Amino acid sequence: ESASANLETLGAKLVQLVNEADYNKRSALIKEMEDLEHQNDLLTHNIFLELGKNFITPFDREDIHSLASALDDIADFIYASGKKINFYKIDPTTDSGIQKTADAIQQAVLAVKSAVLELRNLKNTQKIVECVIKINSIENMADEIFDLSIEKLFDSNADAKELIKKREIYQTLETVTDKCEDAGNVIESIVVKYA
Repeated sequence: ESASANLETLGAKLVQLVNEADYNKRSALIKEMEDLEHQNDLLTHNIFLELGKNFITPFDREDIHSLASALDDIADFIYASGKKINFYKIDPTTDSGIQKTADAIQQAVLAVKSAVLELRNLKNTQKIVECVIKINSIENMADEIFDLSIEKLFDSNADAKELIKKREIYQTLETVTDKCEDAGNVIESIVVKYA
């Protein structure tokens, strides 16, 4: 639950970052994102330690491990997306593809968080299923945004360096939604086993 709450904050920071034209203000946001990503690493590490100690877990150790890893992957790629924007000195405020994907990521992490919170008692499996469906549909939408952004990029007069930089940013952002879908798949398998 803590890791999923962290993802919500990371998603919000990413949206803030892609709507910020000032490089230095983006740098400050990236530093905050880095701290959040490190917190997520610590949470994941602690979850793995607890798995080794506890005899009784709410559901299979492997499922807990898979979910914690999936949540950590989401955090890693959100942070990497923000970092690449400044690393490549791209102004995200002039690129609707970057902004739309960041918005999709924020929606996806909120759905992941809602699904994770419902795992506590597994009483509302319908809500979990709805969250997973929402995550999948957001991932499909992000694929569409990625394709359109790449098409627009190749139709533009961007030089080769600009093209490579933006394509990598689009790809990293789109990977976040893939990682959200992976987490959704883990959550879905837990529901199938225990509901």
